Amino acid sequence: MSESRPKDFKFPKAEKLTGKKKIEELFQDGSSFFLHPFLLKYKTTDESVHRILIAVPKKKIKRAVDRNLIKRRVREAYRLNKHLIYGQHETFYHVGFIYQDTKALPYTEIEKKLVILLRRLQDEKSK
Repeated sequence: MSESRPKDFKFPKAEKLTGKKKIEELFQDGSSFFLHPFLLKYKTTDESVHRILIAVPKKKIKRAVDRNLIKRRVREAYRLNKHLIYGQHETFYHVGFIYQDTKALPYTEIEKKLVILLRRLQDEKSK
């Protein structure tokens, strides 16, 4: 295990993107790419940790129960695979995962797509 890789699989509050100003900056100034069912918004930051935001629009998923289920699945997939974006580079991001599908996908599919997105973000970091 490298030094910059997280030593555990926790998802502490310090890794959650909060604050209206930071979220607005992410959506206004951040770059993005799409991989069904996610739109990934990201912006470099000078903090010492990656911070993420998970959004499931009410317009796409009507029932709160389903929105919460999707958020739990995305959070768990990120928690178990966040080591993919911790590398040798000292670049850290604010990241937003915006769910774009109209139905709740199974956890395995969400995890597979999220891993692809994290690897793509790692490739962006190494450029």
